[in-house]
Amino acid sequence: MSRFFHLFFMPIVKNPKDLLMDAYNGGYALGAFNVNNMEITQAIMMAHSAQKAPVVLQLSSGARKYANTKMLVDIIHSIAEQYPEVPIIIHQDHGADFETCKSAIEAGFNSVMIDASHESFAENVRITKEVVTYAHAHGVIVEAELGKLGGIEEHVSVSEKEARLTDPDEAIQFVQQTGCDTLACAIGTSHGAYKFSSDGKVDVARVIKLTEVLPGLPLVMHGSSSVPQEYVTMCNQYGGDLKGARGVEESTISEAVKYGISKVNIDTDLRIVMTAIIRKVFFENPKEFDPRKYLGPARDEIQKMVEHKITVLGSAGKIRK
Repeated sequence: MSRFFHLFFMPIVKNPKDLLMDAYNGGYALGAFNVNNMEITQAIMMAHSAQKAPVVLQLSSGARKYANTKMLVDIIHSIAEQYPEVPIIIHQDHGADFETCKSAIEAGFNSVMIDASHESFAENVRITKEVVTYAHAHGVIVEAELGKLGGIEEHVSVSEKEARLTDPDEAIQFVQQTGCDTLACAIGTSHGAYKFSSDGKVDVARVIKLTEVLPGLPLVMHGSSSVPQEYVTMCNQYGGDLKGARGVEESTISEAVKYGISKVNIDTDLRIVMTAIIRKVFFENPKEFDPRKYLGPARDEIQKMVEHKITVLGSAGKIRK
């Protein structure tokens, strides 16, 4: 059996654009959660099964290097078989170049992101168009990025001074020239746990304008972790040092979702929750050395957090009958 046949056997959806258009037309967003290991993947899938919500499982280049691409894809397939009712998009997050996206497609991803936003407009168009041509020929959808988000995420590092919000007029030209399926836009969010040195505001007015000039195009919100303060406090209480970490207000995310944001990326919150619980277990049980005794509670807490995020995004109960 070929890998492509295996991948597109449900619940890994054959037409991922359909899920995004359902979200776009339905006024909700798909949660796009980054996976790095078995426990995180289990927690995300258990949450979406419980909430009857479709999901995007994202693999960054760093995760692929850390755990091996085939290993992570096989973990996703194995867990997905236990939840056949949950439609899944497997997505390459922040593909830095054509080769990264090509290798993801060859590994069976049905969605890829090409992030050439650090290049000039013309070069961003050229690289994105190259990926779109290859991906569409293989039945894979493409997310592109225009504008620059601040913060740090693996190979991406942009200072607040360098960050630049997405220009609606440029966005029209970019989408027309590249043929991308979704657009990641810079709207004031930022990668990482330390998102803002001052009051951070999502530019909802810019989202509305982008939706007006790009009708029918699902928009993607990166840097969308809210950095829940109860878990930041827990990390610090049990030996961590995350003072000053804060993220995007969830009410702001919900507001943006009303106006065309159809995919919302969440990674940092998963990491903070897992770290907080593991630190707590080790602090309270310093003799503990059984991974099941700290990874299990972390998995349970991640599921709880992800279920909450699903309600924030409005995707609960949105699995097609």
